[in-house]
Amino acid sequence: MPIYWSEKVLLVALESTYGTAPTLLAADAILASDIRLTPMEGQDLSRNLERPFMGAQSTIPVDVHAKLAFKTELLASGTAGTPPVIGKLMRACGCAEVVTANTSVAYNPVSRGHESAALHLWIGDTRYALTGIRGTATIRVNASGIPMVEFELTGLFVMPTEATPVVPDLDAQLDAEVLAATTANTPTFTINSVAMVMRSFALAMGNQVEPRFLVGSDSVMITGRTDTIETTVEAKSLSAFNPFALAKASTPLPVSLVHGTAAGKIITLSVPTAQMQRLSGLEEQQGIKEWPLKLAPLPNAGNDQWTLTFT
Repeated sequence: MPIYWSEKVLLVALESTYGTAPTLLAADAILASDIRLTPMEGQDLSRNLERPFMGAQSTIPVDVHAKLAFKTELLASGTAGTPPVIGKLMRACGCAEVVTANTSVAYNPVSRGHESAALHLWIGDTRYALTGIRGTATIRVNASGIPMVEFELTGLFVMPTEATPVVPDLDAQLDAEVLAATTANTPTFTINSVAMVMRSFALAMGNQVEPRFLVGSDSVMITGRTDTIETTVEAKSLSAFNPFALAKASTPLPVSLVHGTAAGKIITLSVPTAQMQRLSGLEEQQGIKEWPLKLAPLPNAGNDQWTLTFT
């Protein structure tokens, strides 16, 4: 009988030892969308044999790894001080998690000591497993849309098997109050402390994720990071906000985005020092002039170019 593409179960858990998967349980389930699996990345190494006849060369698969991309809703846990479901994914994408009991959970990028994760993805009864996972992500908030995080994960290859799927515990995620980005639900979006009318916003972590296969060590590493912000906003008079002058002067400026209003459900993205980039053009929507802005979040003391806080 056919295997239905929609029959998916995704479990993710952090590893305590790199490349060694813990026992993944129903509570490790992630409610995701647009799942895209590349199960066997790598190279086919030709033997390049000299033979007295023509024909294809036999090959050897090397540097075999796997990639998984998907989207998750950007949701707080509902309880201040309790990590959100995406917390373990943020940690596998090179972020530190700072928990303040009964108050907040904050994530910021770090340059060393990156954690790793393991996952199981069932499609039908076929289980795809990855270990030693690290990755990158993009946070997107679009007007009249559900705020999302797009993850791109890379992990070590594990041979797929047939196994009975775990029954996932998704109740809390399915029952969560999901708020679209609107004026009421997203009360703050400012650039340089100026309130902006925003159409779209994206912060890309820009992690450079490298599979590294040497004799004695197979791993996936985060070897660099170039964070970027792209946002489209309604144009203002230049006396109110002048992106051209800010870009010309390379002026560092703060960016703040707040989504949610109820305690335990508030998400704040703070970028203290972003550099305005050159405008590549102007846009028009519904007869209104809009600015497509690009900014580069810059570290100050280091590892502080942005913070995502759940309160």
